[in-house]
Amino acid sequence: MAKVVLIGSGAVGTSFLYSAINQGLASEYGIIDVSENSRDGNVMDLEDAIASVPREFKVYSTDYSELKDVDYIMIAAGRPQKPGETRLQMIQDNVQIIKDIAAKIKDSGFKGITFICANPVDILTYAYIKATGFCKCRVIGSGTVLDTARLKLAIAKDLNVAVSSVDNAYVIGEHGDSSVTVYSAISVANKNLVQSNSKFTPDNYQETLEKVVARKAYEIINRKRATFYGIGAAMARLLSAVMHDTKEILVCGAFLEGEYGLNDVVIGVPCVLGKEGIEKVVEIELNNLEKEKLAKSYKIISDLNKEAC
Repeated sequence: MAKVVLIGSGAVGTSFLYSAINQGLASEYGIIDVSENSRDGNVMDLEDAIASVPREFKVYSTDYSELKDVDYIMIAAGRPQKPGETRLQMIQDNVQIIKDIAAKIKDSGFKGITFICANPVDILTYAYIKATGFCKCRVIGSGTVLDTARLKLAIAKDLNVAVSSVDNAYVIGEHGDSSVTVYSAISVANKNLVQSNSKFTPDNYQETLEKVVARKAYEIINRKRATFYGIGAAMARLLSAVMHDTKEILVCGAFLEGEYGLNDVVIGVPCVLGKEGIEKVVEIELNNLEKEKLAKSYKIISDLNKEAC
């Protein structure tokens, strides 16, 4: 049965783990953290769920020397931006953290698939791939999976339909302020949003939908200081697709080599996920405005890669 190890047992990492446990995704879950108290406390807390979930599991404290036989690693380690410092300063520190983690993982003999949801995720996933030399298809960033979930929810609420009924709704690009809503592709019951009588129209969606989705994290942080349940559930969804070889098209952070005309960057795009990880990057059709916005988002990420990595 599958073994999953979480590196970084903060709110995001443990939200992922709790979601995975409740879905019965793995038989064993290990936790690595620089804080032994946090690590061991979370093990003690999570093991109390064993008697209440449908599938029994093991959860334990572990370290990098025990990763050789692990199937999946989830990295959620890093630090937030401190008051008064620049975003680049925070990014550089987190890049160093991910490089240190990458070196230990590589030395362990790990041969499985890595998922990364530490921020800024596009930069850190890129740095991890460069530091490990692992196959690009076997390193999966969270990318804009959460942004896409927020987009689908907003449309479903507007039209009073199930979220699962919203088709071809994608947010691509940076997981951040420059993310791109692919409005032209969205459909519900094989109708585009204009035909569906949505309040989100070609004239207003950038203000009423795209910006609202991109800034939802700020709204949550203003109220409770952090976001973690949504991304935790989203990462469990990505893991499930890989574990069960579903071949689902889900948005995640992928290393591009010419797709969408972009190279040498990790960016959020739709991908086919299966047992080998990212099995294909799906190139959806973009209109001219969406292409222009994606190019700007790419430049932001690419410039940060050059400065921080």
